[in-house]
Amino acid sequence: MGRGAVRDEAVVRAKAEIRRAVWDRMERGGVAAFPLPPHGRIPNFRGAEAACRRALAIPEVARAATVKVNPDSPQRPCREALLVMGKALVVPTPRLRGGLLLLDPSSIPRDRAAEAATIGGAARWGRSLDPRELPRIDVVVVGSVAVSPRTGARLGKSHGYAELEWGVLAELGKVGEWTPVVTTVHDIQLIDEIPMEPFDLPVDYVATPTRLIAVEARPPKPRGILWEYVDDVLLGEVPILRALAR
Repeated sequence: MGRGAVRDEAVVRAKAEIRRAVWDRMERGGVAAFPLPPHGRIPNFRGAEAACRRALAIPEVARAATVKVNPDSPQRPCREALLVMGKALVVPTPRLRGGLLLLDPSSIPRDRAAEAATIGGAARWGRSLDPRELPRIDVVVVGSVAVSPRTGARLGKSHGYAELEWGVLAELGKVGEWTPVVTTVHDIQLIDEIPMEPFDLPVDYVATPTRLIAVEARPPKPRGILWEYVDDVLLGEVPILRALAR
């Protein structure tokens, strides 16, 4: 795989089993919300608004000027509330093919914040920028399929775009070890043990509908792109990767 790195297949299988178990549990427990089924995606959940309220009460979020938020459904309330709070938003386009969007709250009427918080609305109200042109990012909000409240290890839906976005921004000095990473999930998505690979992005805070958890045993965050895991297919799909590789 990639330019020399070989992933541990046992770890890959363990991650897939955790994802499947969480998706199944959310569906059976009736906590998954539209779009359904939850499988194969960052799952939306009942209580996403409450989880976002807890996340936005974190002091680093309250002080932030610019926040990067993933475009998935359970973090839509976070995007809307952050715009209302006057925070600039950085929102990735799907699969990074359209780069990163910067949403300036001063140019978005308050009554259009809900629209701007959607994927389509972000494309209408946001400005596509080369990552080099972005301001330094104060906080990153990510979605998760599963997360460990003990170590901060998280699983996305397996495509690795949260890690890729972090790697690109870290490579450019826009984020780093100093940047708090927050995820919002349902309590049913908390898993004590989640295996990690070198490129995995751990979180500092886990916000659920019932509690806010500060992770105490978090490993270091990736310091940039781990090029040994980037293959020619990914290079072909993501223009910014090609530019950085050059």
